[in-house]
Amino acid sequence: MDARELLMLRMLRLIRKLRLDRILRVGRPAYAFTDYFKGMEKVEAVKRIFGDKTEEVLRNLKVEFTWIGGYMWVDSRKGHLMINTNYLNKGDKIDIYLDLIHELVHTRQFLQGRELFDEQYSYIDRPTEIEAYRHAVEEARRIGLPDERTCQYLKTEWMNKQDLQKLAATLKVNCIRNNN
Repeated sequence: MDARELLMLRMLRLIRKLRLDRILRVGRPAYAFTDYFKGMEKVEAVKRIFGDKTEEVLRNLKVEFTWIGGYMWVDSRKGHLMINTNYLNKGDKIDIYLDLIHELVHTRQFLQGRELFDEQYSYIDRPTEIEAYRHAVEEARRIGLPDERTCQYLKTEWMNKQDLQKLAATLKVNCIRNNN
């Protein structure tokens, strides 16, 4: 892990430990997921996540828009989907779509009472992350993304080359020719 990746990881951990995200969120409204992501209840990948409860879960899911954090995540205290507005407005649309699939898996995990950020595991070994990435990779394949593009999606600032290769191998995604 290079210095930039290590710094980013430390900052994210510090924000979580100090609950700075909670302080910065005071008074910010939560919105209905279905007001912003219309039609997601009809997406097969989403139906596979929630089954018969898809419409009910999405109708009750709240979204908070924020300027902190890089992308999107599920708040482990309230179960709200947190989305960085800059990422939503300027991010790659395919990445945003796959992140929604990924985070909706975390929403289901939260509703099941599972620990989303179990620190006894590294990020790439955490069962909740592997499950969420499996759904995103499955959807990436369904929409026709080649493994090279899927590897670009999997790569994050807090993941070094070895971590990416390990996660890709776990998910059966070929990242070797991508030279990440």
